[in-house]
Amino acid sequence: MMEKIEQYIKRLITCLQITKIYTSGHPKFAEGLNAAFDSLTDVLREKQEFTIGIIGYELAYEREIFFELSQKIKSAITILKKKGIERITFIKGIDKEELSKFIEYLAIPETEQPQDPQKYIVAIGIRNIAVSKIKSSDDIAKEPGKEEIRDSEGYYAESLKTVEASIEDVLGGKTIDGVDFRFNVIGVMENLMKKHNEFLKLAAVKRYDATTFWHLLNVSILSMYFSWKLGFSKEDFLDIATAAIFHDVGKIFISRKIIQKTGALSEEEFDIVRSHSSLGAQILLKYSQTLGVIVPLVAFEHHLGYNCKGYPKLNFEQKPHIASLIVSICDVYDALTQRRSYKREYSPALIYEIMMKSKGELFHPELLDSFFKILGVWPFGTLILLSDDSVAVVREQNDNDIFHPIVEVVSPQEKKSHINLADSPNLTIKRFLNPASEGKQYLSLI
Repeated sequence: MMEKIEQYIKRLITCLQITKIYTSGHPKFAEGLNAAFDSLTDVLREKQEFTIGIIGYELAYEREIFFELSQKIKSAITILKKKGIERITFIKGIDKEELSKFIEYLAIPETEQPQDPQKYIVAIGIRNIAVSKIKSSDDIAKEPGKEEIRDSEGYYAESLKTVEASIEDVLGGKTIDGVDFRFNVIGVMENLMKKHNEFLKLAAVKRYDATTFWHLLNVSILSMYFSWKLGFSKEDFLDIATAAIFHDVGKIFISRKIIQKTGALSEEEFDIVRSHSSLGAQILLKYSQTLGVIVPLVAFEHHLGYNCKGYPKLNFEQKPHIASLIVSICDVYDALTQRRSYKREYSPALIYEIMMKSKGELFHPELLDSFFKILGVWPFGTLILLSDDSVAVVREQNDNDIFHPIVEVVSPQEKKSHINLADSPNLTIKRFLNPASEGKQYLSLI
């Protein structure tokens, strides 16, 4: 019985993932629904009803806990807990339409979540499924690190684990569950769309950890946010975000020692690094069925440049795909903001100047202008020192003036206020404060 229930849970979650990625009208959903319903029917041949519970972040049936399965579907468990569901009972007599409606309900974004899950599912015609919270859940002692991930920082950390594990799987030639991966990316996307300022602020701080995986996650977040603000469809910016995560697989594969080397690279080492685009594309082509064809394409083109004079060198003219052009902007932007041993620290204003020098060459002109119009020269969450020596954090962009954001003074306390720098000609930005060094003492204030 345990094996049958576990198989049903797997198929139910797969169907939920498909619904989040596509829609309930997609052929893949019908296929997944049929498989899930067949498994459910098989279990209910032997039982009148059965209940699945969530204890902490583990799935349980009666006295048995599905430890391994719980780890694999942690994102789905998080969705259930955010909906206030810690117990689900499936009752004999359930039909396929009820199961379909239940899965569609689970796929509803958190922002559209009904107040009472049980009342809602009854109202939409589901009679043979019951949901509730586990009444004693507040008394359950949770392991450290198993608390519900409600804050953006926790979700950011979980996203990093997904990125790292997926890239290691690709480098190891392992099979990737494309549906599961894209489902996790959608989780990041929905949190980003709901609380994009929180994610952008975290990206601004976390990039100073300066590891490859932080960089890939930041580039993905920036690419997703940029694509979303440009008006791309959900499916398109999901493809772009996925491509951003894997765009540097070839570089990681070639030599982590070279990438992390202290000091400038030799010309020979640069040649090796330059080959990472074509190598990454070769590696990712094997995953085009699960991750999509845009992923290897972006890996190949992200250093090609708008004018096609980058690398790899081509024997024919090929304008880069727009996804490659978007990821290229976000990749360079995040790389410039990271501290490296071989370059001095760049302020946001200097990064803007550097990137603008490559406008029309490395970067698509209109896309680059749009990027800074959306993100601003001084991005959300940037710590700055003002001309009156007060410390402020950027809170909002001015649509018509990318150089003068709206800031909140956080120190000294007596000056605490919101100021639109576009309306304050006597107050200017003196310099950027690095959150990993001189700005660290002010992080608790923002």
